[in-house]
Amino acid sequence: MSSTPRTFAAVDLGASSGRVMLARVGPGTLDLSEVHRFPNRPVRVGGTLHWDVLALYRGVLDGLREAGRAAGGRLDGVGVDSWAVDYGLLDADGSLLGNPVHYRDARTDGAAEKLHAVLPAEYLYAATGLQHLPFNTVLQLVAARDTAQLAAAERLLMIPDLISHWLTGVQGTEITNASTTQLIDPRTRDWSTEVARRTGIDLSLFPPLRSPGDPAGELLPEVLAETGLTGPVPVTAVGSHDTASAVVGVPADGEDFAYIATGTWSLVGTELREPVLTEASRRANFTNELGVDGTVRHLRNVMGLWLLQECMRTWADRGDPQDLGTLLAAAAELPPLRFVVDAGDPAFIPPGDMPRRIADACAATRQPVPRTPAEFTRCVLDSLALAHRETVARARALSGKRVETVHVVGGGARNALLCQLTADACGLPVVAGPAEAAALGNVLVQARAAGVLSGSLADLRALLRSTQEPVRYTARPDTAAWDDAAARIGPVH
Repeated sequence: MSSTPRTFAAVDLGASSGRVMLARVGPGTLDLSEVHRFPNRPVRVGGTLHWDVLALYRGVLDGLREAGRAAGGRLDGVGVDSWAVDYGLLDADGSLLGNPVHYRDARTDGAAEKLHAVLPAEYLYAATGLQHLPFNTVLQLVAARDTAQLAAAERLLMIPDLISHWLTGVQGTEITNASTTQLIDPRTRDWSTEVARRTGIDLSLFPPLRSPGDPAGELLPEVLAETGLTGPVPVTAVGSHDTASAVVGVPADGEDFAYIATGTWSLVGTELREPVLTEASRRANFTNELGVDGTVRHLRNVMGLWLLQECMRTWADRGDPQDLGTLLAAAAELPPLRFVVDAGDPAFIPPGDMPRRIADACAATRQPVPRTPAEFTRCVLDSLALAHRETVARARALSGKRVETVHVVGGGARNALLCQLTADACGLPVVAGPAEAAALGNVLVQARAAGVLSGSLADLRALLRSTQEPVRYTARPDTAAWDDAAARIGPVH
């Protein structure tokens, strides 16, 4: 293990923005700074919602150039993580066959019925352990089955693998992101050939699987020229699903914890050694996604801060833009739990008029309807905390995992009101931070692969605890109020 700190770049692509982070890592050292941030704006063309992946790649190159300038022209490594389920298709020449389709696009409407006609939901869960989401990769491929684009495709690359391929010329399928396709058996950590056969999906579309810590090539000469970096610069496969990297970035002391990776989504669950493939887990819509070092992320997707983000976008479109800090301060002064909604309701998935949908949901459950932006904000945060409460409790029951602390990481860790409400709702202490857990998990895996660090996840997390400063929230006892709010909306999706 090297005693000299080295410099790594984390490319971390989220659903609303991308960033390149620069880290200095060594034994006892973990310094992280943002060098470049850029928007991730979907584009609707011909009725289909796409990711503007070329603009994202431009942002990555700009970010690596800034990272190089900050590091004196030399990087010791690069790793790429992003959101899950979406992909790009390449033709026989390696050219991209159109911009990747956004998971919120409506093309998967009706795809689940087609899938379950050949693979019952119970069988699919027993084989892959993945929760039903209307945009899982397998459903996207079912929806695209008869398209000319899929017929012409020679390769399918998940989003972080596509970016990594453009940087290095090397193709691979990183396992944590591959596990969100609903084509991986979480017990073998390999493809489920039977699921692929029965759905008519050609697994040869995917390049070979690789694991976090595996080499993923070196920056191409053209990339070095574009970014001003001095080569060679190795690229390492990290937990390329951003949640996998974020869970590495949880500064837990021991194993008795639940995590909430917050951002556009809240990913709520526990870290296990074996998947939970029971019928009870399927009915609760929990997923078993693969993590770093042979772990399993047993979790459920909760709609997350998308609800508030989409409210704010709607208000801005109406000529009434809101300041987030002002909204949160006003929401904190309002009475709690006056109106709550099921934050897991699929009705909230598409973009559009979110305040109207929230108001409709409140009215449908015979509650008061929020009127002001502050009231909508309080409704969203109370509802998210309620969903966190129910999901943490369900995770404990399904897995038998002991939970003494809830770790909140990601962008929502900066939201003090949400963190306090989550502590109150769960009746457990909340440790909030780091906000950039995904980038930290990314660089920790890179540094270990480079020999700068050594040891297990527990060792990596010990470095996090010694170098980061989380905020702790103590639960305020008022269980009855949360019980009453839960009863108003019934079981959470």
